[in-house]
Amino acid sequence: MHESPATDVDRAALDTVKKVGMVPVEVTIPDWPYRSLQLIVAAEAAAAFEDLTLTHGVDQLKMQTPDAWPNAFREARFLSAVDFVQTDRFRRKVAQEMSRVFSQVDMLLVPSLRDEILDITNATGHPSLTLRAGFIEVSEARSDWDPDPAKPPAKFSPPRRVPHGVTLIGRLFDEGRLGSAGLALERSFGVADQRPPGF
Repeated sequence: MHESPATDVDRAALDTVKKVGMVPVEVTIPDWPYRSLQLIVAAEAAAAFEDLTLTHGVDQLKMQTPDAWPNAFREARFLSAVDFVQTDRFRRKVAQEMSRVFSQVDMLLVPSLRDEILDITNATGHPSLTLRAGFIEVSEARSDWDPDPAKPPAKFSPPRRVPHGVTLIGRLFDEGRLGSAGLALERSFGVADQRPPGF
């Protein structure tokens, strides 16, 4: 499984969890191809926006990079029904694995909701709450889209101080506990009121 390196903010958040009275427990999930679950999200999105695609209204959307939604809508029209069924079977297997994990813990704390955990929660419906936990320095802008060679990401010199979050993932239908934990952590992080000049 791909893992983004933890930041100092992520490590400090783990310490904060202990300060507010939560007991961290390490859990693991199998190294499965979670990214393949995006096929279901793409198919459902393409079905929801089918009229927009068939009338070429999708051509008017601004972001047209290879992995942007307009192309996901177009590509999803060519998905195999067999692939969809097999991916849905995999989704069930992932949901069963998440049930196993949540039999051991009340919630998960993960670095800002990205990568595999985002694919998992999109497919299983587990509630999530992302909180600003601190700030990091970045030297280059980041995008969730594939790079556009015609528009490379902006570089920053000196580096910019930007918010960095952590995400709580809760049990199904347990949003109340997630909200309570989020409020306790937000108070302890003490950064919710920090804003750039002019905001």
